[in-house]
Order: sequence, then structure tokens, then C-alpha cells
Amino acid sequence: MHEYTSRVRVWGLTCPGLPEEVGRARHWIRDVLAEHPRADDAALIVTELVTNALLYTASGEENGAFQVALALSDHVITVSVTDASGSVTAPEVEHAEKEALRGRGLDIVSSLAQNVSIHGTGRGFTVTAELISHHPGSWPWR
Repeated sequence: MHEYTSRVRVWGLTCPGLPEEVGRARHWIRDVLAEHPRADDAALIVTELVTNALLYTASGEENGAFQVALALSDHVITVSVTDASGSVTAPEVEHAEKEALRGRGLDIVSSLAQNVSIHGTGRGFTVTAELISHHPGSWPWR
């Protein structure tokens, strides 16, 4: 595909900061990606990123919210979650102890994604994961 004619589709979802919205975000990703070969990976990534936003930022507080963005091209799926701030430290990949009950979210994300980036927005953090499509061009555009 010629670099100037490639197509990128972008979707966005804003959710209230309630625990049940984790499932909503996961189902939304699966619905958008439908039969894409990396749909399950993207759904797991959004589950981990939204859960982190709810647990560690103002997104999980009363009147909190978070945003999910999904971008899809022939070669890359990009999943981003932006939290509602409230954390003074940036999220970071941790390698949790075997017995730990928490601390594996970004480690899981980084094991599935080819690239993970974290950016401060001034109103929170955005964590973005990029997945390379194993079968470029094989997924039909809707």
C-alpha cells in the first residue's frame, strides 16, 4: 500500500469511572475489531489499562471518567486509555513478585504490545499500546 493512501480509522469512547465500565470498554473493543486476529489481545490490553485508571487515579472516584481511543490501520492497532489525573507519579511497567495480588497490569500490556508509551496530558496520563497486525490487509474494513 502506498504511504499516502493508507487508511486509518479512529474510534473513541468516554465512560464514567465505574467498575462495570471495564467490561463495557472490553466489549466495545471486541465489537469494533470483530474478527480481527488481534481482537482478544486488544481487549485484554484495554481491560488492564482501564482497571489501572480506576484503581490508581481520579477516574475511579465519584464523578470520575476515562477515555478510550482505538486506531486501526492495515498494519497497526493502537489502544489508548486516558485517566482523570489524581496520580502524582506516572504509570510504569513493574515486574511483580510471583505472590503479588497487584502490579502486573502494565507488564501484561507490554508483553502483548510491540510498543507501550506513557504521556502526561496535564489532566492525567495517557497509556498507549501498539499491536502489529499479524495479517496486514486480511481484515475487511467496515
